[in-house]
Formats: sequence, structure tokens, C-alpha cells
Amino acid sequence: MTVWLVVSILALILSPLAWLRPSRKQSEQMSLRLEGRRMGLAMQLAPQQWPHWLQSEPPSPCPQYHRGRRKGREDSWCYWQVSPGVWWNKWREPCEEPRLAECFARLPANVYKVEADTRMIALYWSERGEKSVLQDIAHTLETLA
Repeated sequence: MTVWLVVSILALILSPLAWLRPSRKQSEQMSLRLEGRRMGLAMQLAPQQWPHWLQSEPPSPCPQYHRGRRKGREDSWCYWQVSPGVWWNKWREPCEEPRLAECFARLPANVYKVEADTRMIALYWSERGEKSVLQDIAHTLETLA
């Protein structure tokens, strides 16, 4: 009887520790983030105002992977992936620039947005997939930087 009482009290005390253990999804996200950092990508959670015309609204804040741009790059643009492989700008015009379209074709369907300004290029995605997806993302950011 005493043994069962001690075991049940220990179980009651130690059970909240199981809540501190990260879930499988959190572990996969952390693994992708660390791998991205090894590839030279920076990551942050960035709040976003998503366009009302997207089919499903992505999360806010959304994981943003970014990289600095090379000097002399003055172009700035922003494209959202409306459906897999279909990229629109803020006026709902499709991406017609061949260099961008070629890079966007390598990206997975769970990338929401890619934008560039004079300082950096950023990509917003759901952080789901294998490390090969992260390599495609790193290649795209490096190509467009």
C-alpha cells in the first residue's frame, strides 16, 4: 500500500514535466531552423497583413527566412503564391519575369510570399517539408539576392 502511494505521488509530481517536452511539429521546425542557419539564412517570426484575395489566410506571425541583397540591386517586388505554381503581385497580375518565374518554380506549394527590397530578400513559408525543401529555398534566395 505504501509503495503504491509513493508511486502515485511521484507520478502526480512528475506528470507536468511531460508538458514541457516539445511536440513532433515543434521539433521538426527547430531542426529546419537550425539547418537554415547553417546554410546562412536568417529566420524570424514576422507579423503580416495578408491580402484578402488569398484562398486561405496564412498564419500571422509567419516564419520569414531572409538574406541580405548584394550591393547595386535597386529592384523591389512582392509576389504571393495563390495556388501551387501561380504567383501574383499586389495587383493580381501573374509573375511574367522569366528569372523570377524560374526561381519560383522550384519552391514548394507551402511558400506563401516572396518579397525583395533594396536591402534584403524574404520568403514566408509554413516550415513543413524535408531538408531538401530548405535547400531549394536557400538556392532561390541566393539566386535572387
